Amino acid sequence: MSSKVIGLAEEFDVIIIGGGPAGSTTAGLLAQRGRRVLVLDRERFPRYHIGESLIPGFMLPMEELGLTERMEAKGFERKYGGTLVWGNNEIPWNFSFSTGGKIPYSYHTRRADLDTMILDRARELGAVVVEEATVKDTIEEDGRVVGVRYAVRGVEGTVETRGSLVVDASGQARVIGRKYSEINWHDQLQNVAVWTYFDNCHRLPGDEWTNILIEGIQDGWFWGIPIDKGVFSVGYVTRSATASASDKALEDLFVSEVANTSKLKELLKDAHQTSGFRTARDWSYTNQRFYGNGWVLVGDAAAFVDPLFSTGVALATMAGSSLSKVVDQIIEHPEIEEKALDRYASAYQDFFNDIRIFVEQFYDRSKTKGFYFNLAQEITDPDKKNDAQVDFVKLVSGLTGNHALFSLNFDDLVADASAPAAG
Repeated sequence: MSSKVIGLAEEFDVIIIGGGPAGSTTAGLLAQRGRRVLVLDRERFPRYHIGESLIPGFMLPMEELGLTERMEAKGFERKYGGTLVWGNNEIPWNFSFSTGGKIPYSYHTRRADLDTMILDRARELGAVVVEEATVKDTIEEDGRVVGVRYAVRGVEGTVETRGSLVVDASGQARVIGRKYSEINWHDQLQNVAVWTYFDNCHRLPGDEWTNILIEGIQDGWFWGIPIDKGVFSVGYVTRSATASASDKALEDLFVSEVANTSKLKELLKDAHQTSGFRTARDWSYTNQRFYGNGWVLVGDAAAFVDPLFSTGVALATMAGSSLSKVVDQIIEHPEIEEKALDRYASAYQDFFNDIRIFVEQFYDRSKTKGFYFNLAQEITDPDKKNDAQVDFVKLVSGLTGNHALFSLNFDDLVADASAPAAG
């Protein structure tokens, strides 16, 4: 079936699979640069998603999209830092984002509201968005992906659309990644999470009022996210092997382990549960390939790390911002595609691995907070230009300095491609 049947052009500069934060950020910023962008998402927005606590790095692509004032106007709960019950003595400690630099806060939010806002902004900027559109397969010619074949709910048959480049931002569905790349699971982060929502919760005191709570217990840890007034998102994360060995269902394990907390159980002492439980397994992975001939991955479709420091949405949108610049250059100079995507993939993997290595070692709760500060410094600031605590906050804020992913430049590739042939 031709795409004309549903009133769309048959060709775009870029086709993006997935309208979540990574896809809609990439789409919006490409459309802002005048590129013809198609976004396909299998769901109808607003739709539920976990990942409700954001970090300051997320604010950078939102500024590019012109959304920071809109987020404030919508009344999202500001997040100024975190409170942890973590380390060898499990003595509560906290950090403030203001320690890490120029962006002192981010937000907690219902993802249904946030994701819809970013996708709507991509529309405003000129991207074409088709919801309830399930990508069935890629279209290949001479070994290159040149488009996709998709079905729209309620429309008979399939639609074919072509593009200069196809971006997989489909999250853990990995529509393209699943076809063209193997995946590496990170053994130290093979966890399971179970979560739900509570109303009438107490809040942390004083300056910690809007902090995310991260509380470690013997066999795992809890998050407590103040989403709105007295509403909290509360989740328990433990090793998959630990959960499998337990004689309790995940929901029962959640309830019994809350009783072993100190701060969290106080916040919940007068609360009542307002929804059922949800679960997710195998949180952390990396695709072996981030790009191929005519396709590229971004966001959770490329890699995802354990939710301990709420880095997922920030990493997805920051990578989407970088990818929009890469793709814009590739459209302008098609001859640089392979080398440009390779440069993007290498920088993305390096940035992701910094976060992953930190999280893996942070899971050792036999250490003091000074150890965690020094660990962040070893990873991101080996020359010790900053205080170790500053490096820690920068890392958990997603603001670790001039990382290559956020300063990609392709002038040399363009110059090489444009240079006259020798002889």
